[in-house]
Amino acid sequence: MKVGLQPTLSDANLDGTQTVSQRQLSVAIAAVPEEDGRTVPLNLCLILDQSGSMGGRPLEMVKQAAQRIVEQLSPGDRLSIVAFDHKAKVLIPNQPIENTAGIRLQINQLKAGGGTAIDEGLRLGIEELAKAKKETVSQAFLLTDGENEHGDNDRCLKFAKLAAEYNLTLNTLGFGDAWNQDVLEKIADAGGGTMAYIQRPDQAVDEFTRLFRRAQSVGLTNAHLLLTLMPGVRLAETKPMAQVAPDTIELPTQAEEGAVRVRLGDLMVEVPRVVLANLYIRHQATGEQPIARVQIRYDDPATGQEGLFSEAISVIAQVVSDYTATPNPQVQQHILALAKYRQTQIAESKLQQGDRVGAATMLQTAAQTALQMGDEGAATVLQTTATRLQSGEELSEADRKKTRIVSKTVMN
Repeated sequence: MKVGLQPTLSDANLDGTQTVSQRQLSVAIAAVPEEDGRTVPLNLCLILDQSGSMGGRPLEMVKQAAQRIVEQLSPGDRLSIVAFDHKAKVLIPNQPIENTAGIRLQINQLKAGGGTAIDEGLRLGIEELAKAKKETVSQAFLLTDGENEHGDNDRCLKFAKLAAEYNLTLNTLGFGDAWNQDVLEKIADAGGGTMAYIQRPDQAVDEFTRLFRRAQSVGLTNAHLLLTLMPGVRLAETKPMAQVAPDTIELPTQAEEGAVRVRLGDLMVEVPRVVLANLYIRHQATGEQPIARVQIRYDDPATGQEGLFSEAISVIAQVVSDYTATPNPQVQQHILALAKYRQTQIAESKLQQGDRVGAATMLQTAAQTALQMGDEGAATVLQTTATRLQSGEELSEADRKKTRIVSKTVMN
């Protein structure tokens, strides 16, 4: 595998008469297969809630989803399963996919009862994944339907950050409507994964399969974007960088040897991660001017090589004295995706402060942004939520969760 890297400015022309210009730099990063066609074994851990509230059809559908995953694993892949209620246990220790009948039997022994301790499930899941992280794509699927009543949410976040440091990816699945969206979103964001919403039991198989396909498409791991800014160029002081595809996530930045570094995590084949950087560029001389240089540091689990570097690509702007705006359409879409997310975040903050009118107004703005980018599904959800607030209705947990999910992804 190698890295596909494509930087694009929101407008490649700069006005030579301006003291300062603002531009967004979009960087698309993906894994690109090479001719040898080697595939990377998957090291998967299912961390499953078996608390009392999962009893009946919910747990039966989760069992079915887990069974389907077992059927789709390939020789060389590895699986572990952790079950938790108010405590956690390793149901299936990390092992290669060989005795599928025995694995299915163990899955069928899941039994609902007790409370919920997500952090203990995470701890054991990370321990199991770590046993076979070398030369594999290591991912966990954490599913829960409730609050972390017997655990510590801060501890969950610490475990998610630890997992990322160990090159382990955490994905979360919220089942039903009683789970804590803030906690699961923070775990997925810090753990380099994605968050899924299973509103009804019959959606469990499809959501597990979707995340599994995403994990199977990973070609490179532990990727970091290194952004070197040229003299006279700086990042915005607040929220300077964000991922906008396949999910929207605010990215923390770190300084590293004259560059700015952000962790991307896994790189998928044909599904690029797109990062948006907000730049301010001081006056430049007329002509072609280098603005920045981008490079990716990554690991290749197929070969066991770590700390590899992609080619460094320079970002060039054309400084002109007779400036005419020439916005890049694709980057404009990415800017709208980020705006939709941030507008929804503001709406949620206003709602928590008791400002229902302000929240509804921001949700309507987010709905218009979604329409502008052609995301009609998100626009419908956002406008519906705004209308309910305006009519004095109380939002259900399902309303809140749908709104948050569509703010982070493109529905169409």
